[in-house]
Amino acid sequence: MREENEIYLSIVIPAYNEEKRIGRTLEEIIGYLKTKDYECEIIVVDDGSTDSTREIIRKFEGMDSRLRVIENKIGKGKGYSVRRGMLETRGKFALFSDADLSTPISEIEKLTYWLDEGYDVAIGSRGLKDSQVEIHQSFLREGMGKIFNKIMNLIVFTGFNDTQCGFKCFKRHVVNKVFGKQRINGFAFDVENILIAMQHGFRIKEVPVRWLNSPYSKVSVMRDPALMLYDLFRIKFNDFTKRYNQ
Repeated sequence: MREENEIYLSIVIPAYNEEKRIGRTLEEIIGYLKTKDYECEIIVVDDGSTDSTREIIRKFEGMDSRLRVIENKIGKGKGYSVRRGMLETRGKFALFSDADLSTPISEIEKLTYWLDEGYDVAIGSRGLKDSQVEIHQSFLREGMGKIFNKIMNLIVFTGFNDTQCGFKCFKRHVVNKVFGKQRINGFAFDVENILIAMQHGFRIKEVPVRWLNSPYSKVSVMRDPALMLYDLFRIKFNDFTKRYNQ
């Protein structure tokens, strides 16, 4: 039974130059939450946007008291922004979602189902048999994602089919232990967090979700794969394991 005024769900959204998408994303999330009878909070972390992202978010903040904004004065990276937002959450469950909402917010029910069944972390996946990829990425981006997952499992084995889907939910007791030890600020932070959770013995469930790719990806096919590969080796060979187990 939920206590009165207990926050059931926290939603964290990292945003960088998202003026084309953030308004619609917040409308969809707020509309979905209006159908629920539980307490919730929405935290948007603006990562030093230079367009009108911040102004759009502030407008929504003025209309809905459940929404608050955290601002990075300069761009720090998606991993940094997710970590900062997650460490501010207060909910029983804490979800982070990409700003494009490629995984519809209603898919959260698939993740919380497994958390209620005893798992500590539930990660959305595009790589399982029952995943519903309704709008695909380009052939190049989708191929690069599959290659990254194969390389990742060779360097830092997780055993999961899709670590990079930006739709993951954590129980309250897991958040500080995982995100408090995260060091990667770039796109490979998902891998690091899964590894930290595994090394703590937390139960992780990979859950098939719906996916509708947005055409405005922030991942550069020229720059980011090399940075992600570098971060995988940082996770593998730097003194991270010792820190994880402290």
